[in-house]
Amino acid sequence: MGEEKPRLSRLTAIITQLQSKKIVTANYLAERHNVSVRTIYRDIRTLEKSGIPIITEEGKGYSIMEGYHLPPVLFTEEEANALITVEQLVIKNKDQSLVESISGAIEKIKSILRYSQKGNADLLADRIYFGGNNKQEKTSSNLMQIQSAIIHFQLLKIEYHSSEKKQTTRNIEPFAIYSINGNFLLIAFCRLRKDFRAFRIDYIAKLTPLSDTFTPHSMTLKEYFERYVKKA
Repeated sequence: MGEEKPRLSRLTAIITQLQSKKIVTANYLAERHNVSVRTIYRDIRTLEKSGIPIITEEGKGYSIMEGYHLPPVLFTEEEANALITVEQLVIKNKDQSLVESISGAIEKIKSILRYSQKGNADLLADRIYFGGNNKQEKTSSNLMQIQSAIIHFQLLKIEYHSSEKKQTTRNIEPFAIYSINGNFLLIAFCRLRKDFRAFRIDYIAKLTPLSDTFTPHSMTLKEYFERYVKKA
C-alpha cells in the first residue's frame, strides 16, 4: 500500500498533462515524475483500462481523444492561491482584451474550487495589491486578436502611430509577443520594410485581420533576440 498514494497522484497529474497538451511523450512524463519509461507505459495502460480514451501515436506519444472531457481535477490550496495571484497581476495590465479573457477563464476555474477554497480565494483577492501601472485606463485591446493571428499565421493590417507621432498603414506577419517595462511589444515581419520590426501594441490605432495567411517563420524567438536585439 506504500506505493499507492504517490501512484494515484501521478496518474491524476498524467491526466492533467494529457488534457493540457496536444501530444505528450513517455520520456517527458517519465522525467516530470522521476520514474522510468516502463512505469509510464504501465500507468498509461491503467488509465486506458479505467475508460479514458488515450490515443497512442507510434513514435510520437500520447493524446486524449478529441472532444472527450474529464471531470475537473481538484486544485491544491497553493495552486488555487497562485491562480488568484495571476488574476490580480493581469488586472493591472493595460490591455483590456487580456484582462477580460483571463478574468473569464479564472472565473470558470474558480467555479470548480472546493467550497472551502472559494471563500479563501475571495479573501486573498482582497489582500493582494500590485503597483506599477498607476494609470487605471486600458491603453490597448488588441492582444487576444494578435495571439489568434500568431497561432493561425494570419496576415494583419495595422494603422500604427510611432513614438514620433508618425502614422503608417502596414501589412504585417505577426511572429511573437514580449513584454518590457509593462508594455507589450509585437514582433512581426513588416511587408513595408521587408524585415522584422517590434511594434508597441498600445500604439496600434486600428487592427484588421486579413483573409490571407502567410508561411510560418522558421526562426525561433531565441534566434530573433540574437539577430535583432543583441546587436542593437
